[in-house]
Amino acid sequence: MHRKPHSSVEHMVEDVSTIHSLPMFYSQLSEAIDHPRSSIGDIAKIISEDQGLTARILKLANSPLFGYFSKIDTITQAVTIIGVLQVRDLALAISVMDVFKGIPEELVNMEQFWKHSIATGLAARILATSQRESNLERFFVAGILHDIGRLVMYVRVPGICLELLEQCRATDALLHRAEREKFGFDHADVGGALLKKWKIPPRVAEPVGGHHDCRLGDQYPRESSILHLADIIAHALQLGHSGEIFVPELDKGVWDRLQISCYFLPTLVKQVDSTYEQTVSVLFGSEDASQ
Repeated sequence: MHRKPHSSVEHMVEDVSTIHSLPMFYSQLSEAIDHPRSSIGDIAKIISEDQGLTARILKLANSPLFGYFSKIDTITQAVTIIGVLQVRDLALAISVMDVFKGIPEELVNMEQFWKHSIATGLAARILATSQRESNLERFFVAGILHDIGRLVMYVRVPGICLELLEQCRATDALLHRAEREKFGFDHADVGGALLKKWKIPPRVAEPVGGHHDCRLGDQYPRESSILHLADIIAHALQLGHSGEIFVPELDKGVWDRLQISCYFLPTLVKQVDSTYEQTVSVLFGSEDASQ
């Protein structure tokens, strides 16, 4: 057994979490939010130092995704109206999209990868709304981050990942199952471990880690279930592409737990479609959101 460099999930993320680390401002932002004497102005100042991030957060806050009635012109307004934790979550999602660069095209097309992730985030947020959940941005962010473990694996063991991709294309197999057979864990486990290492709150990290096996979501079972279903919807709609060739199987327990009416699905699809292109153009910082 030649498993040394990838013998555990921890081995897989230990170097990656340093090389591909979150920008310094994110830890400064978290510290400011957790500090009892911090004001909204202090928090807004930290975010505003990154002009690109500021522009994208404001565009997102003014997009149909949020549906606020008044225009949000400043980060201070965004923090006040959307909420401190919600803006931190959005800042996290936008920052992570810039962390992984230089992964070979033969492994993944990064634009298509993030488009699938955005579609999953939108579906998760809409599902969470229908479930009357609070702090909807954590669902959007979990959706954007749900396949980040796959990027870690592409960085860490690209040769093996390429073999698995080719094997799944040849045998019509699901990639996440092939990962588990090869390593004893899959990209969801790796993503959850990376987010934990980055000190991302469990309300986001745990659903990411359990989105292919919701039984792992012991603290946040509803969040894991929503993310699991959102991923399947994004695959079924063929919005973007993360490496998985087929639509992953639905865990029947998720359907039972969420008690979603099948009559709601056309509404959900319509809502994802109506917000997808603009959300993609905002997060990519461009006007081109074509598939």
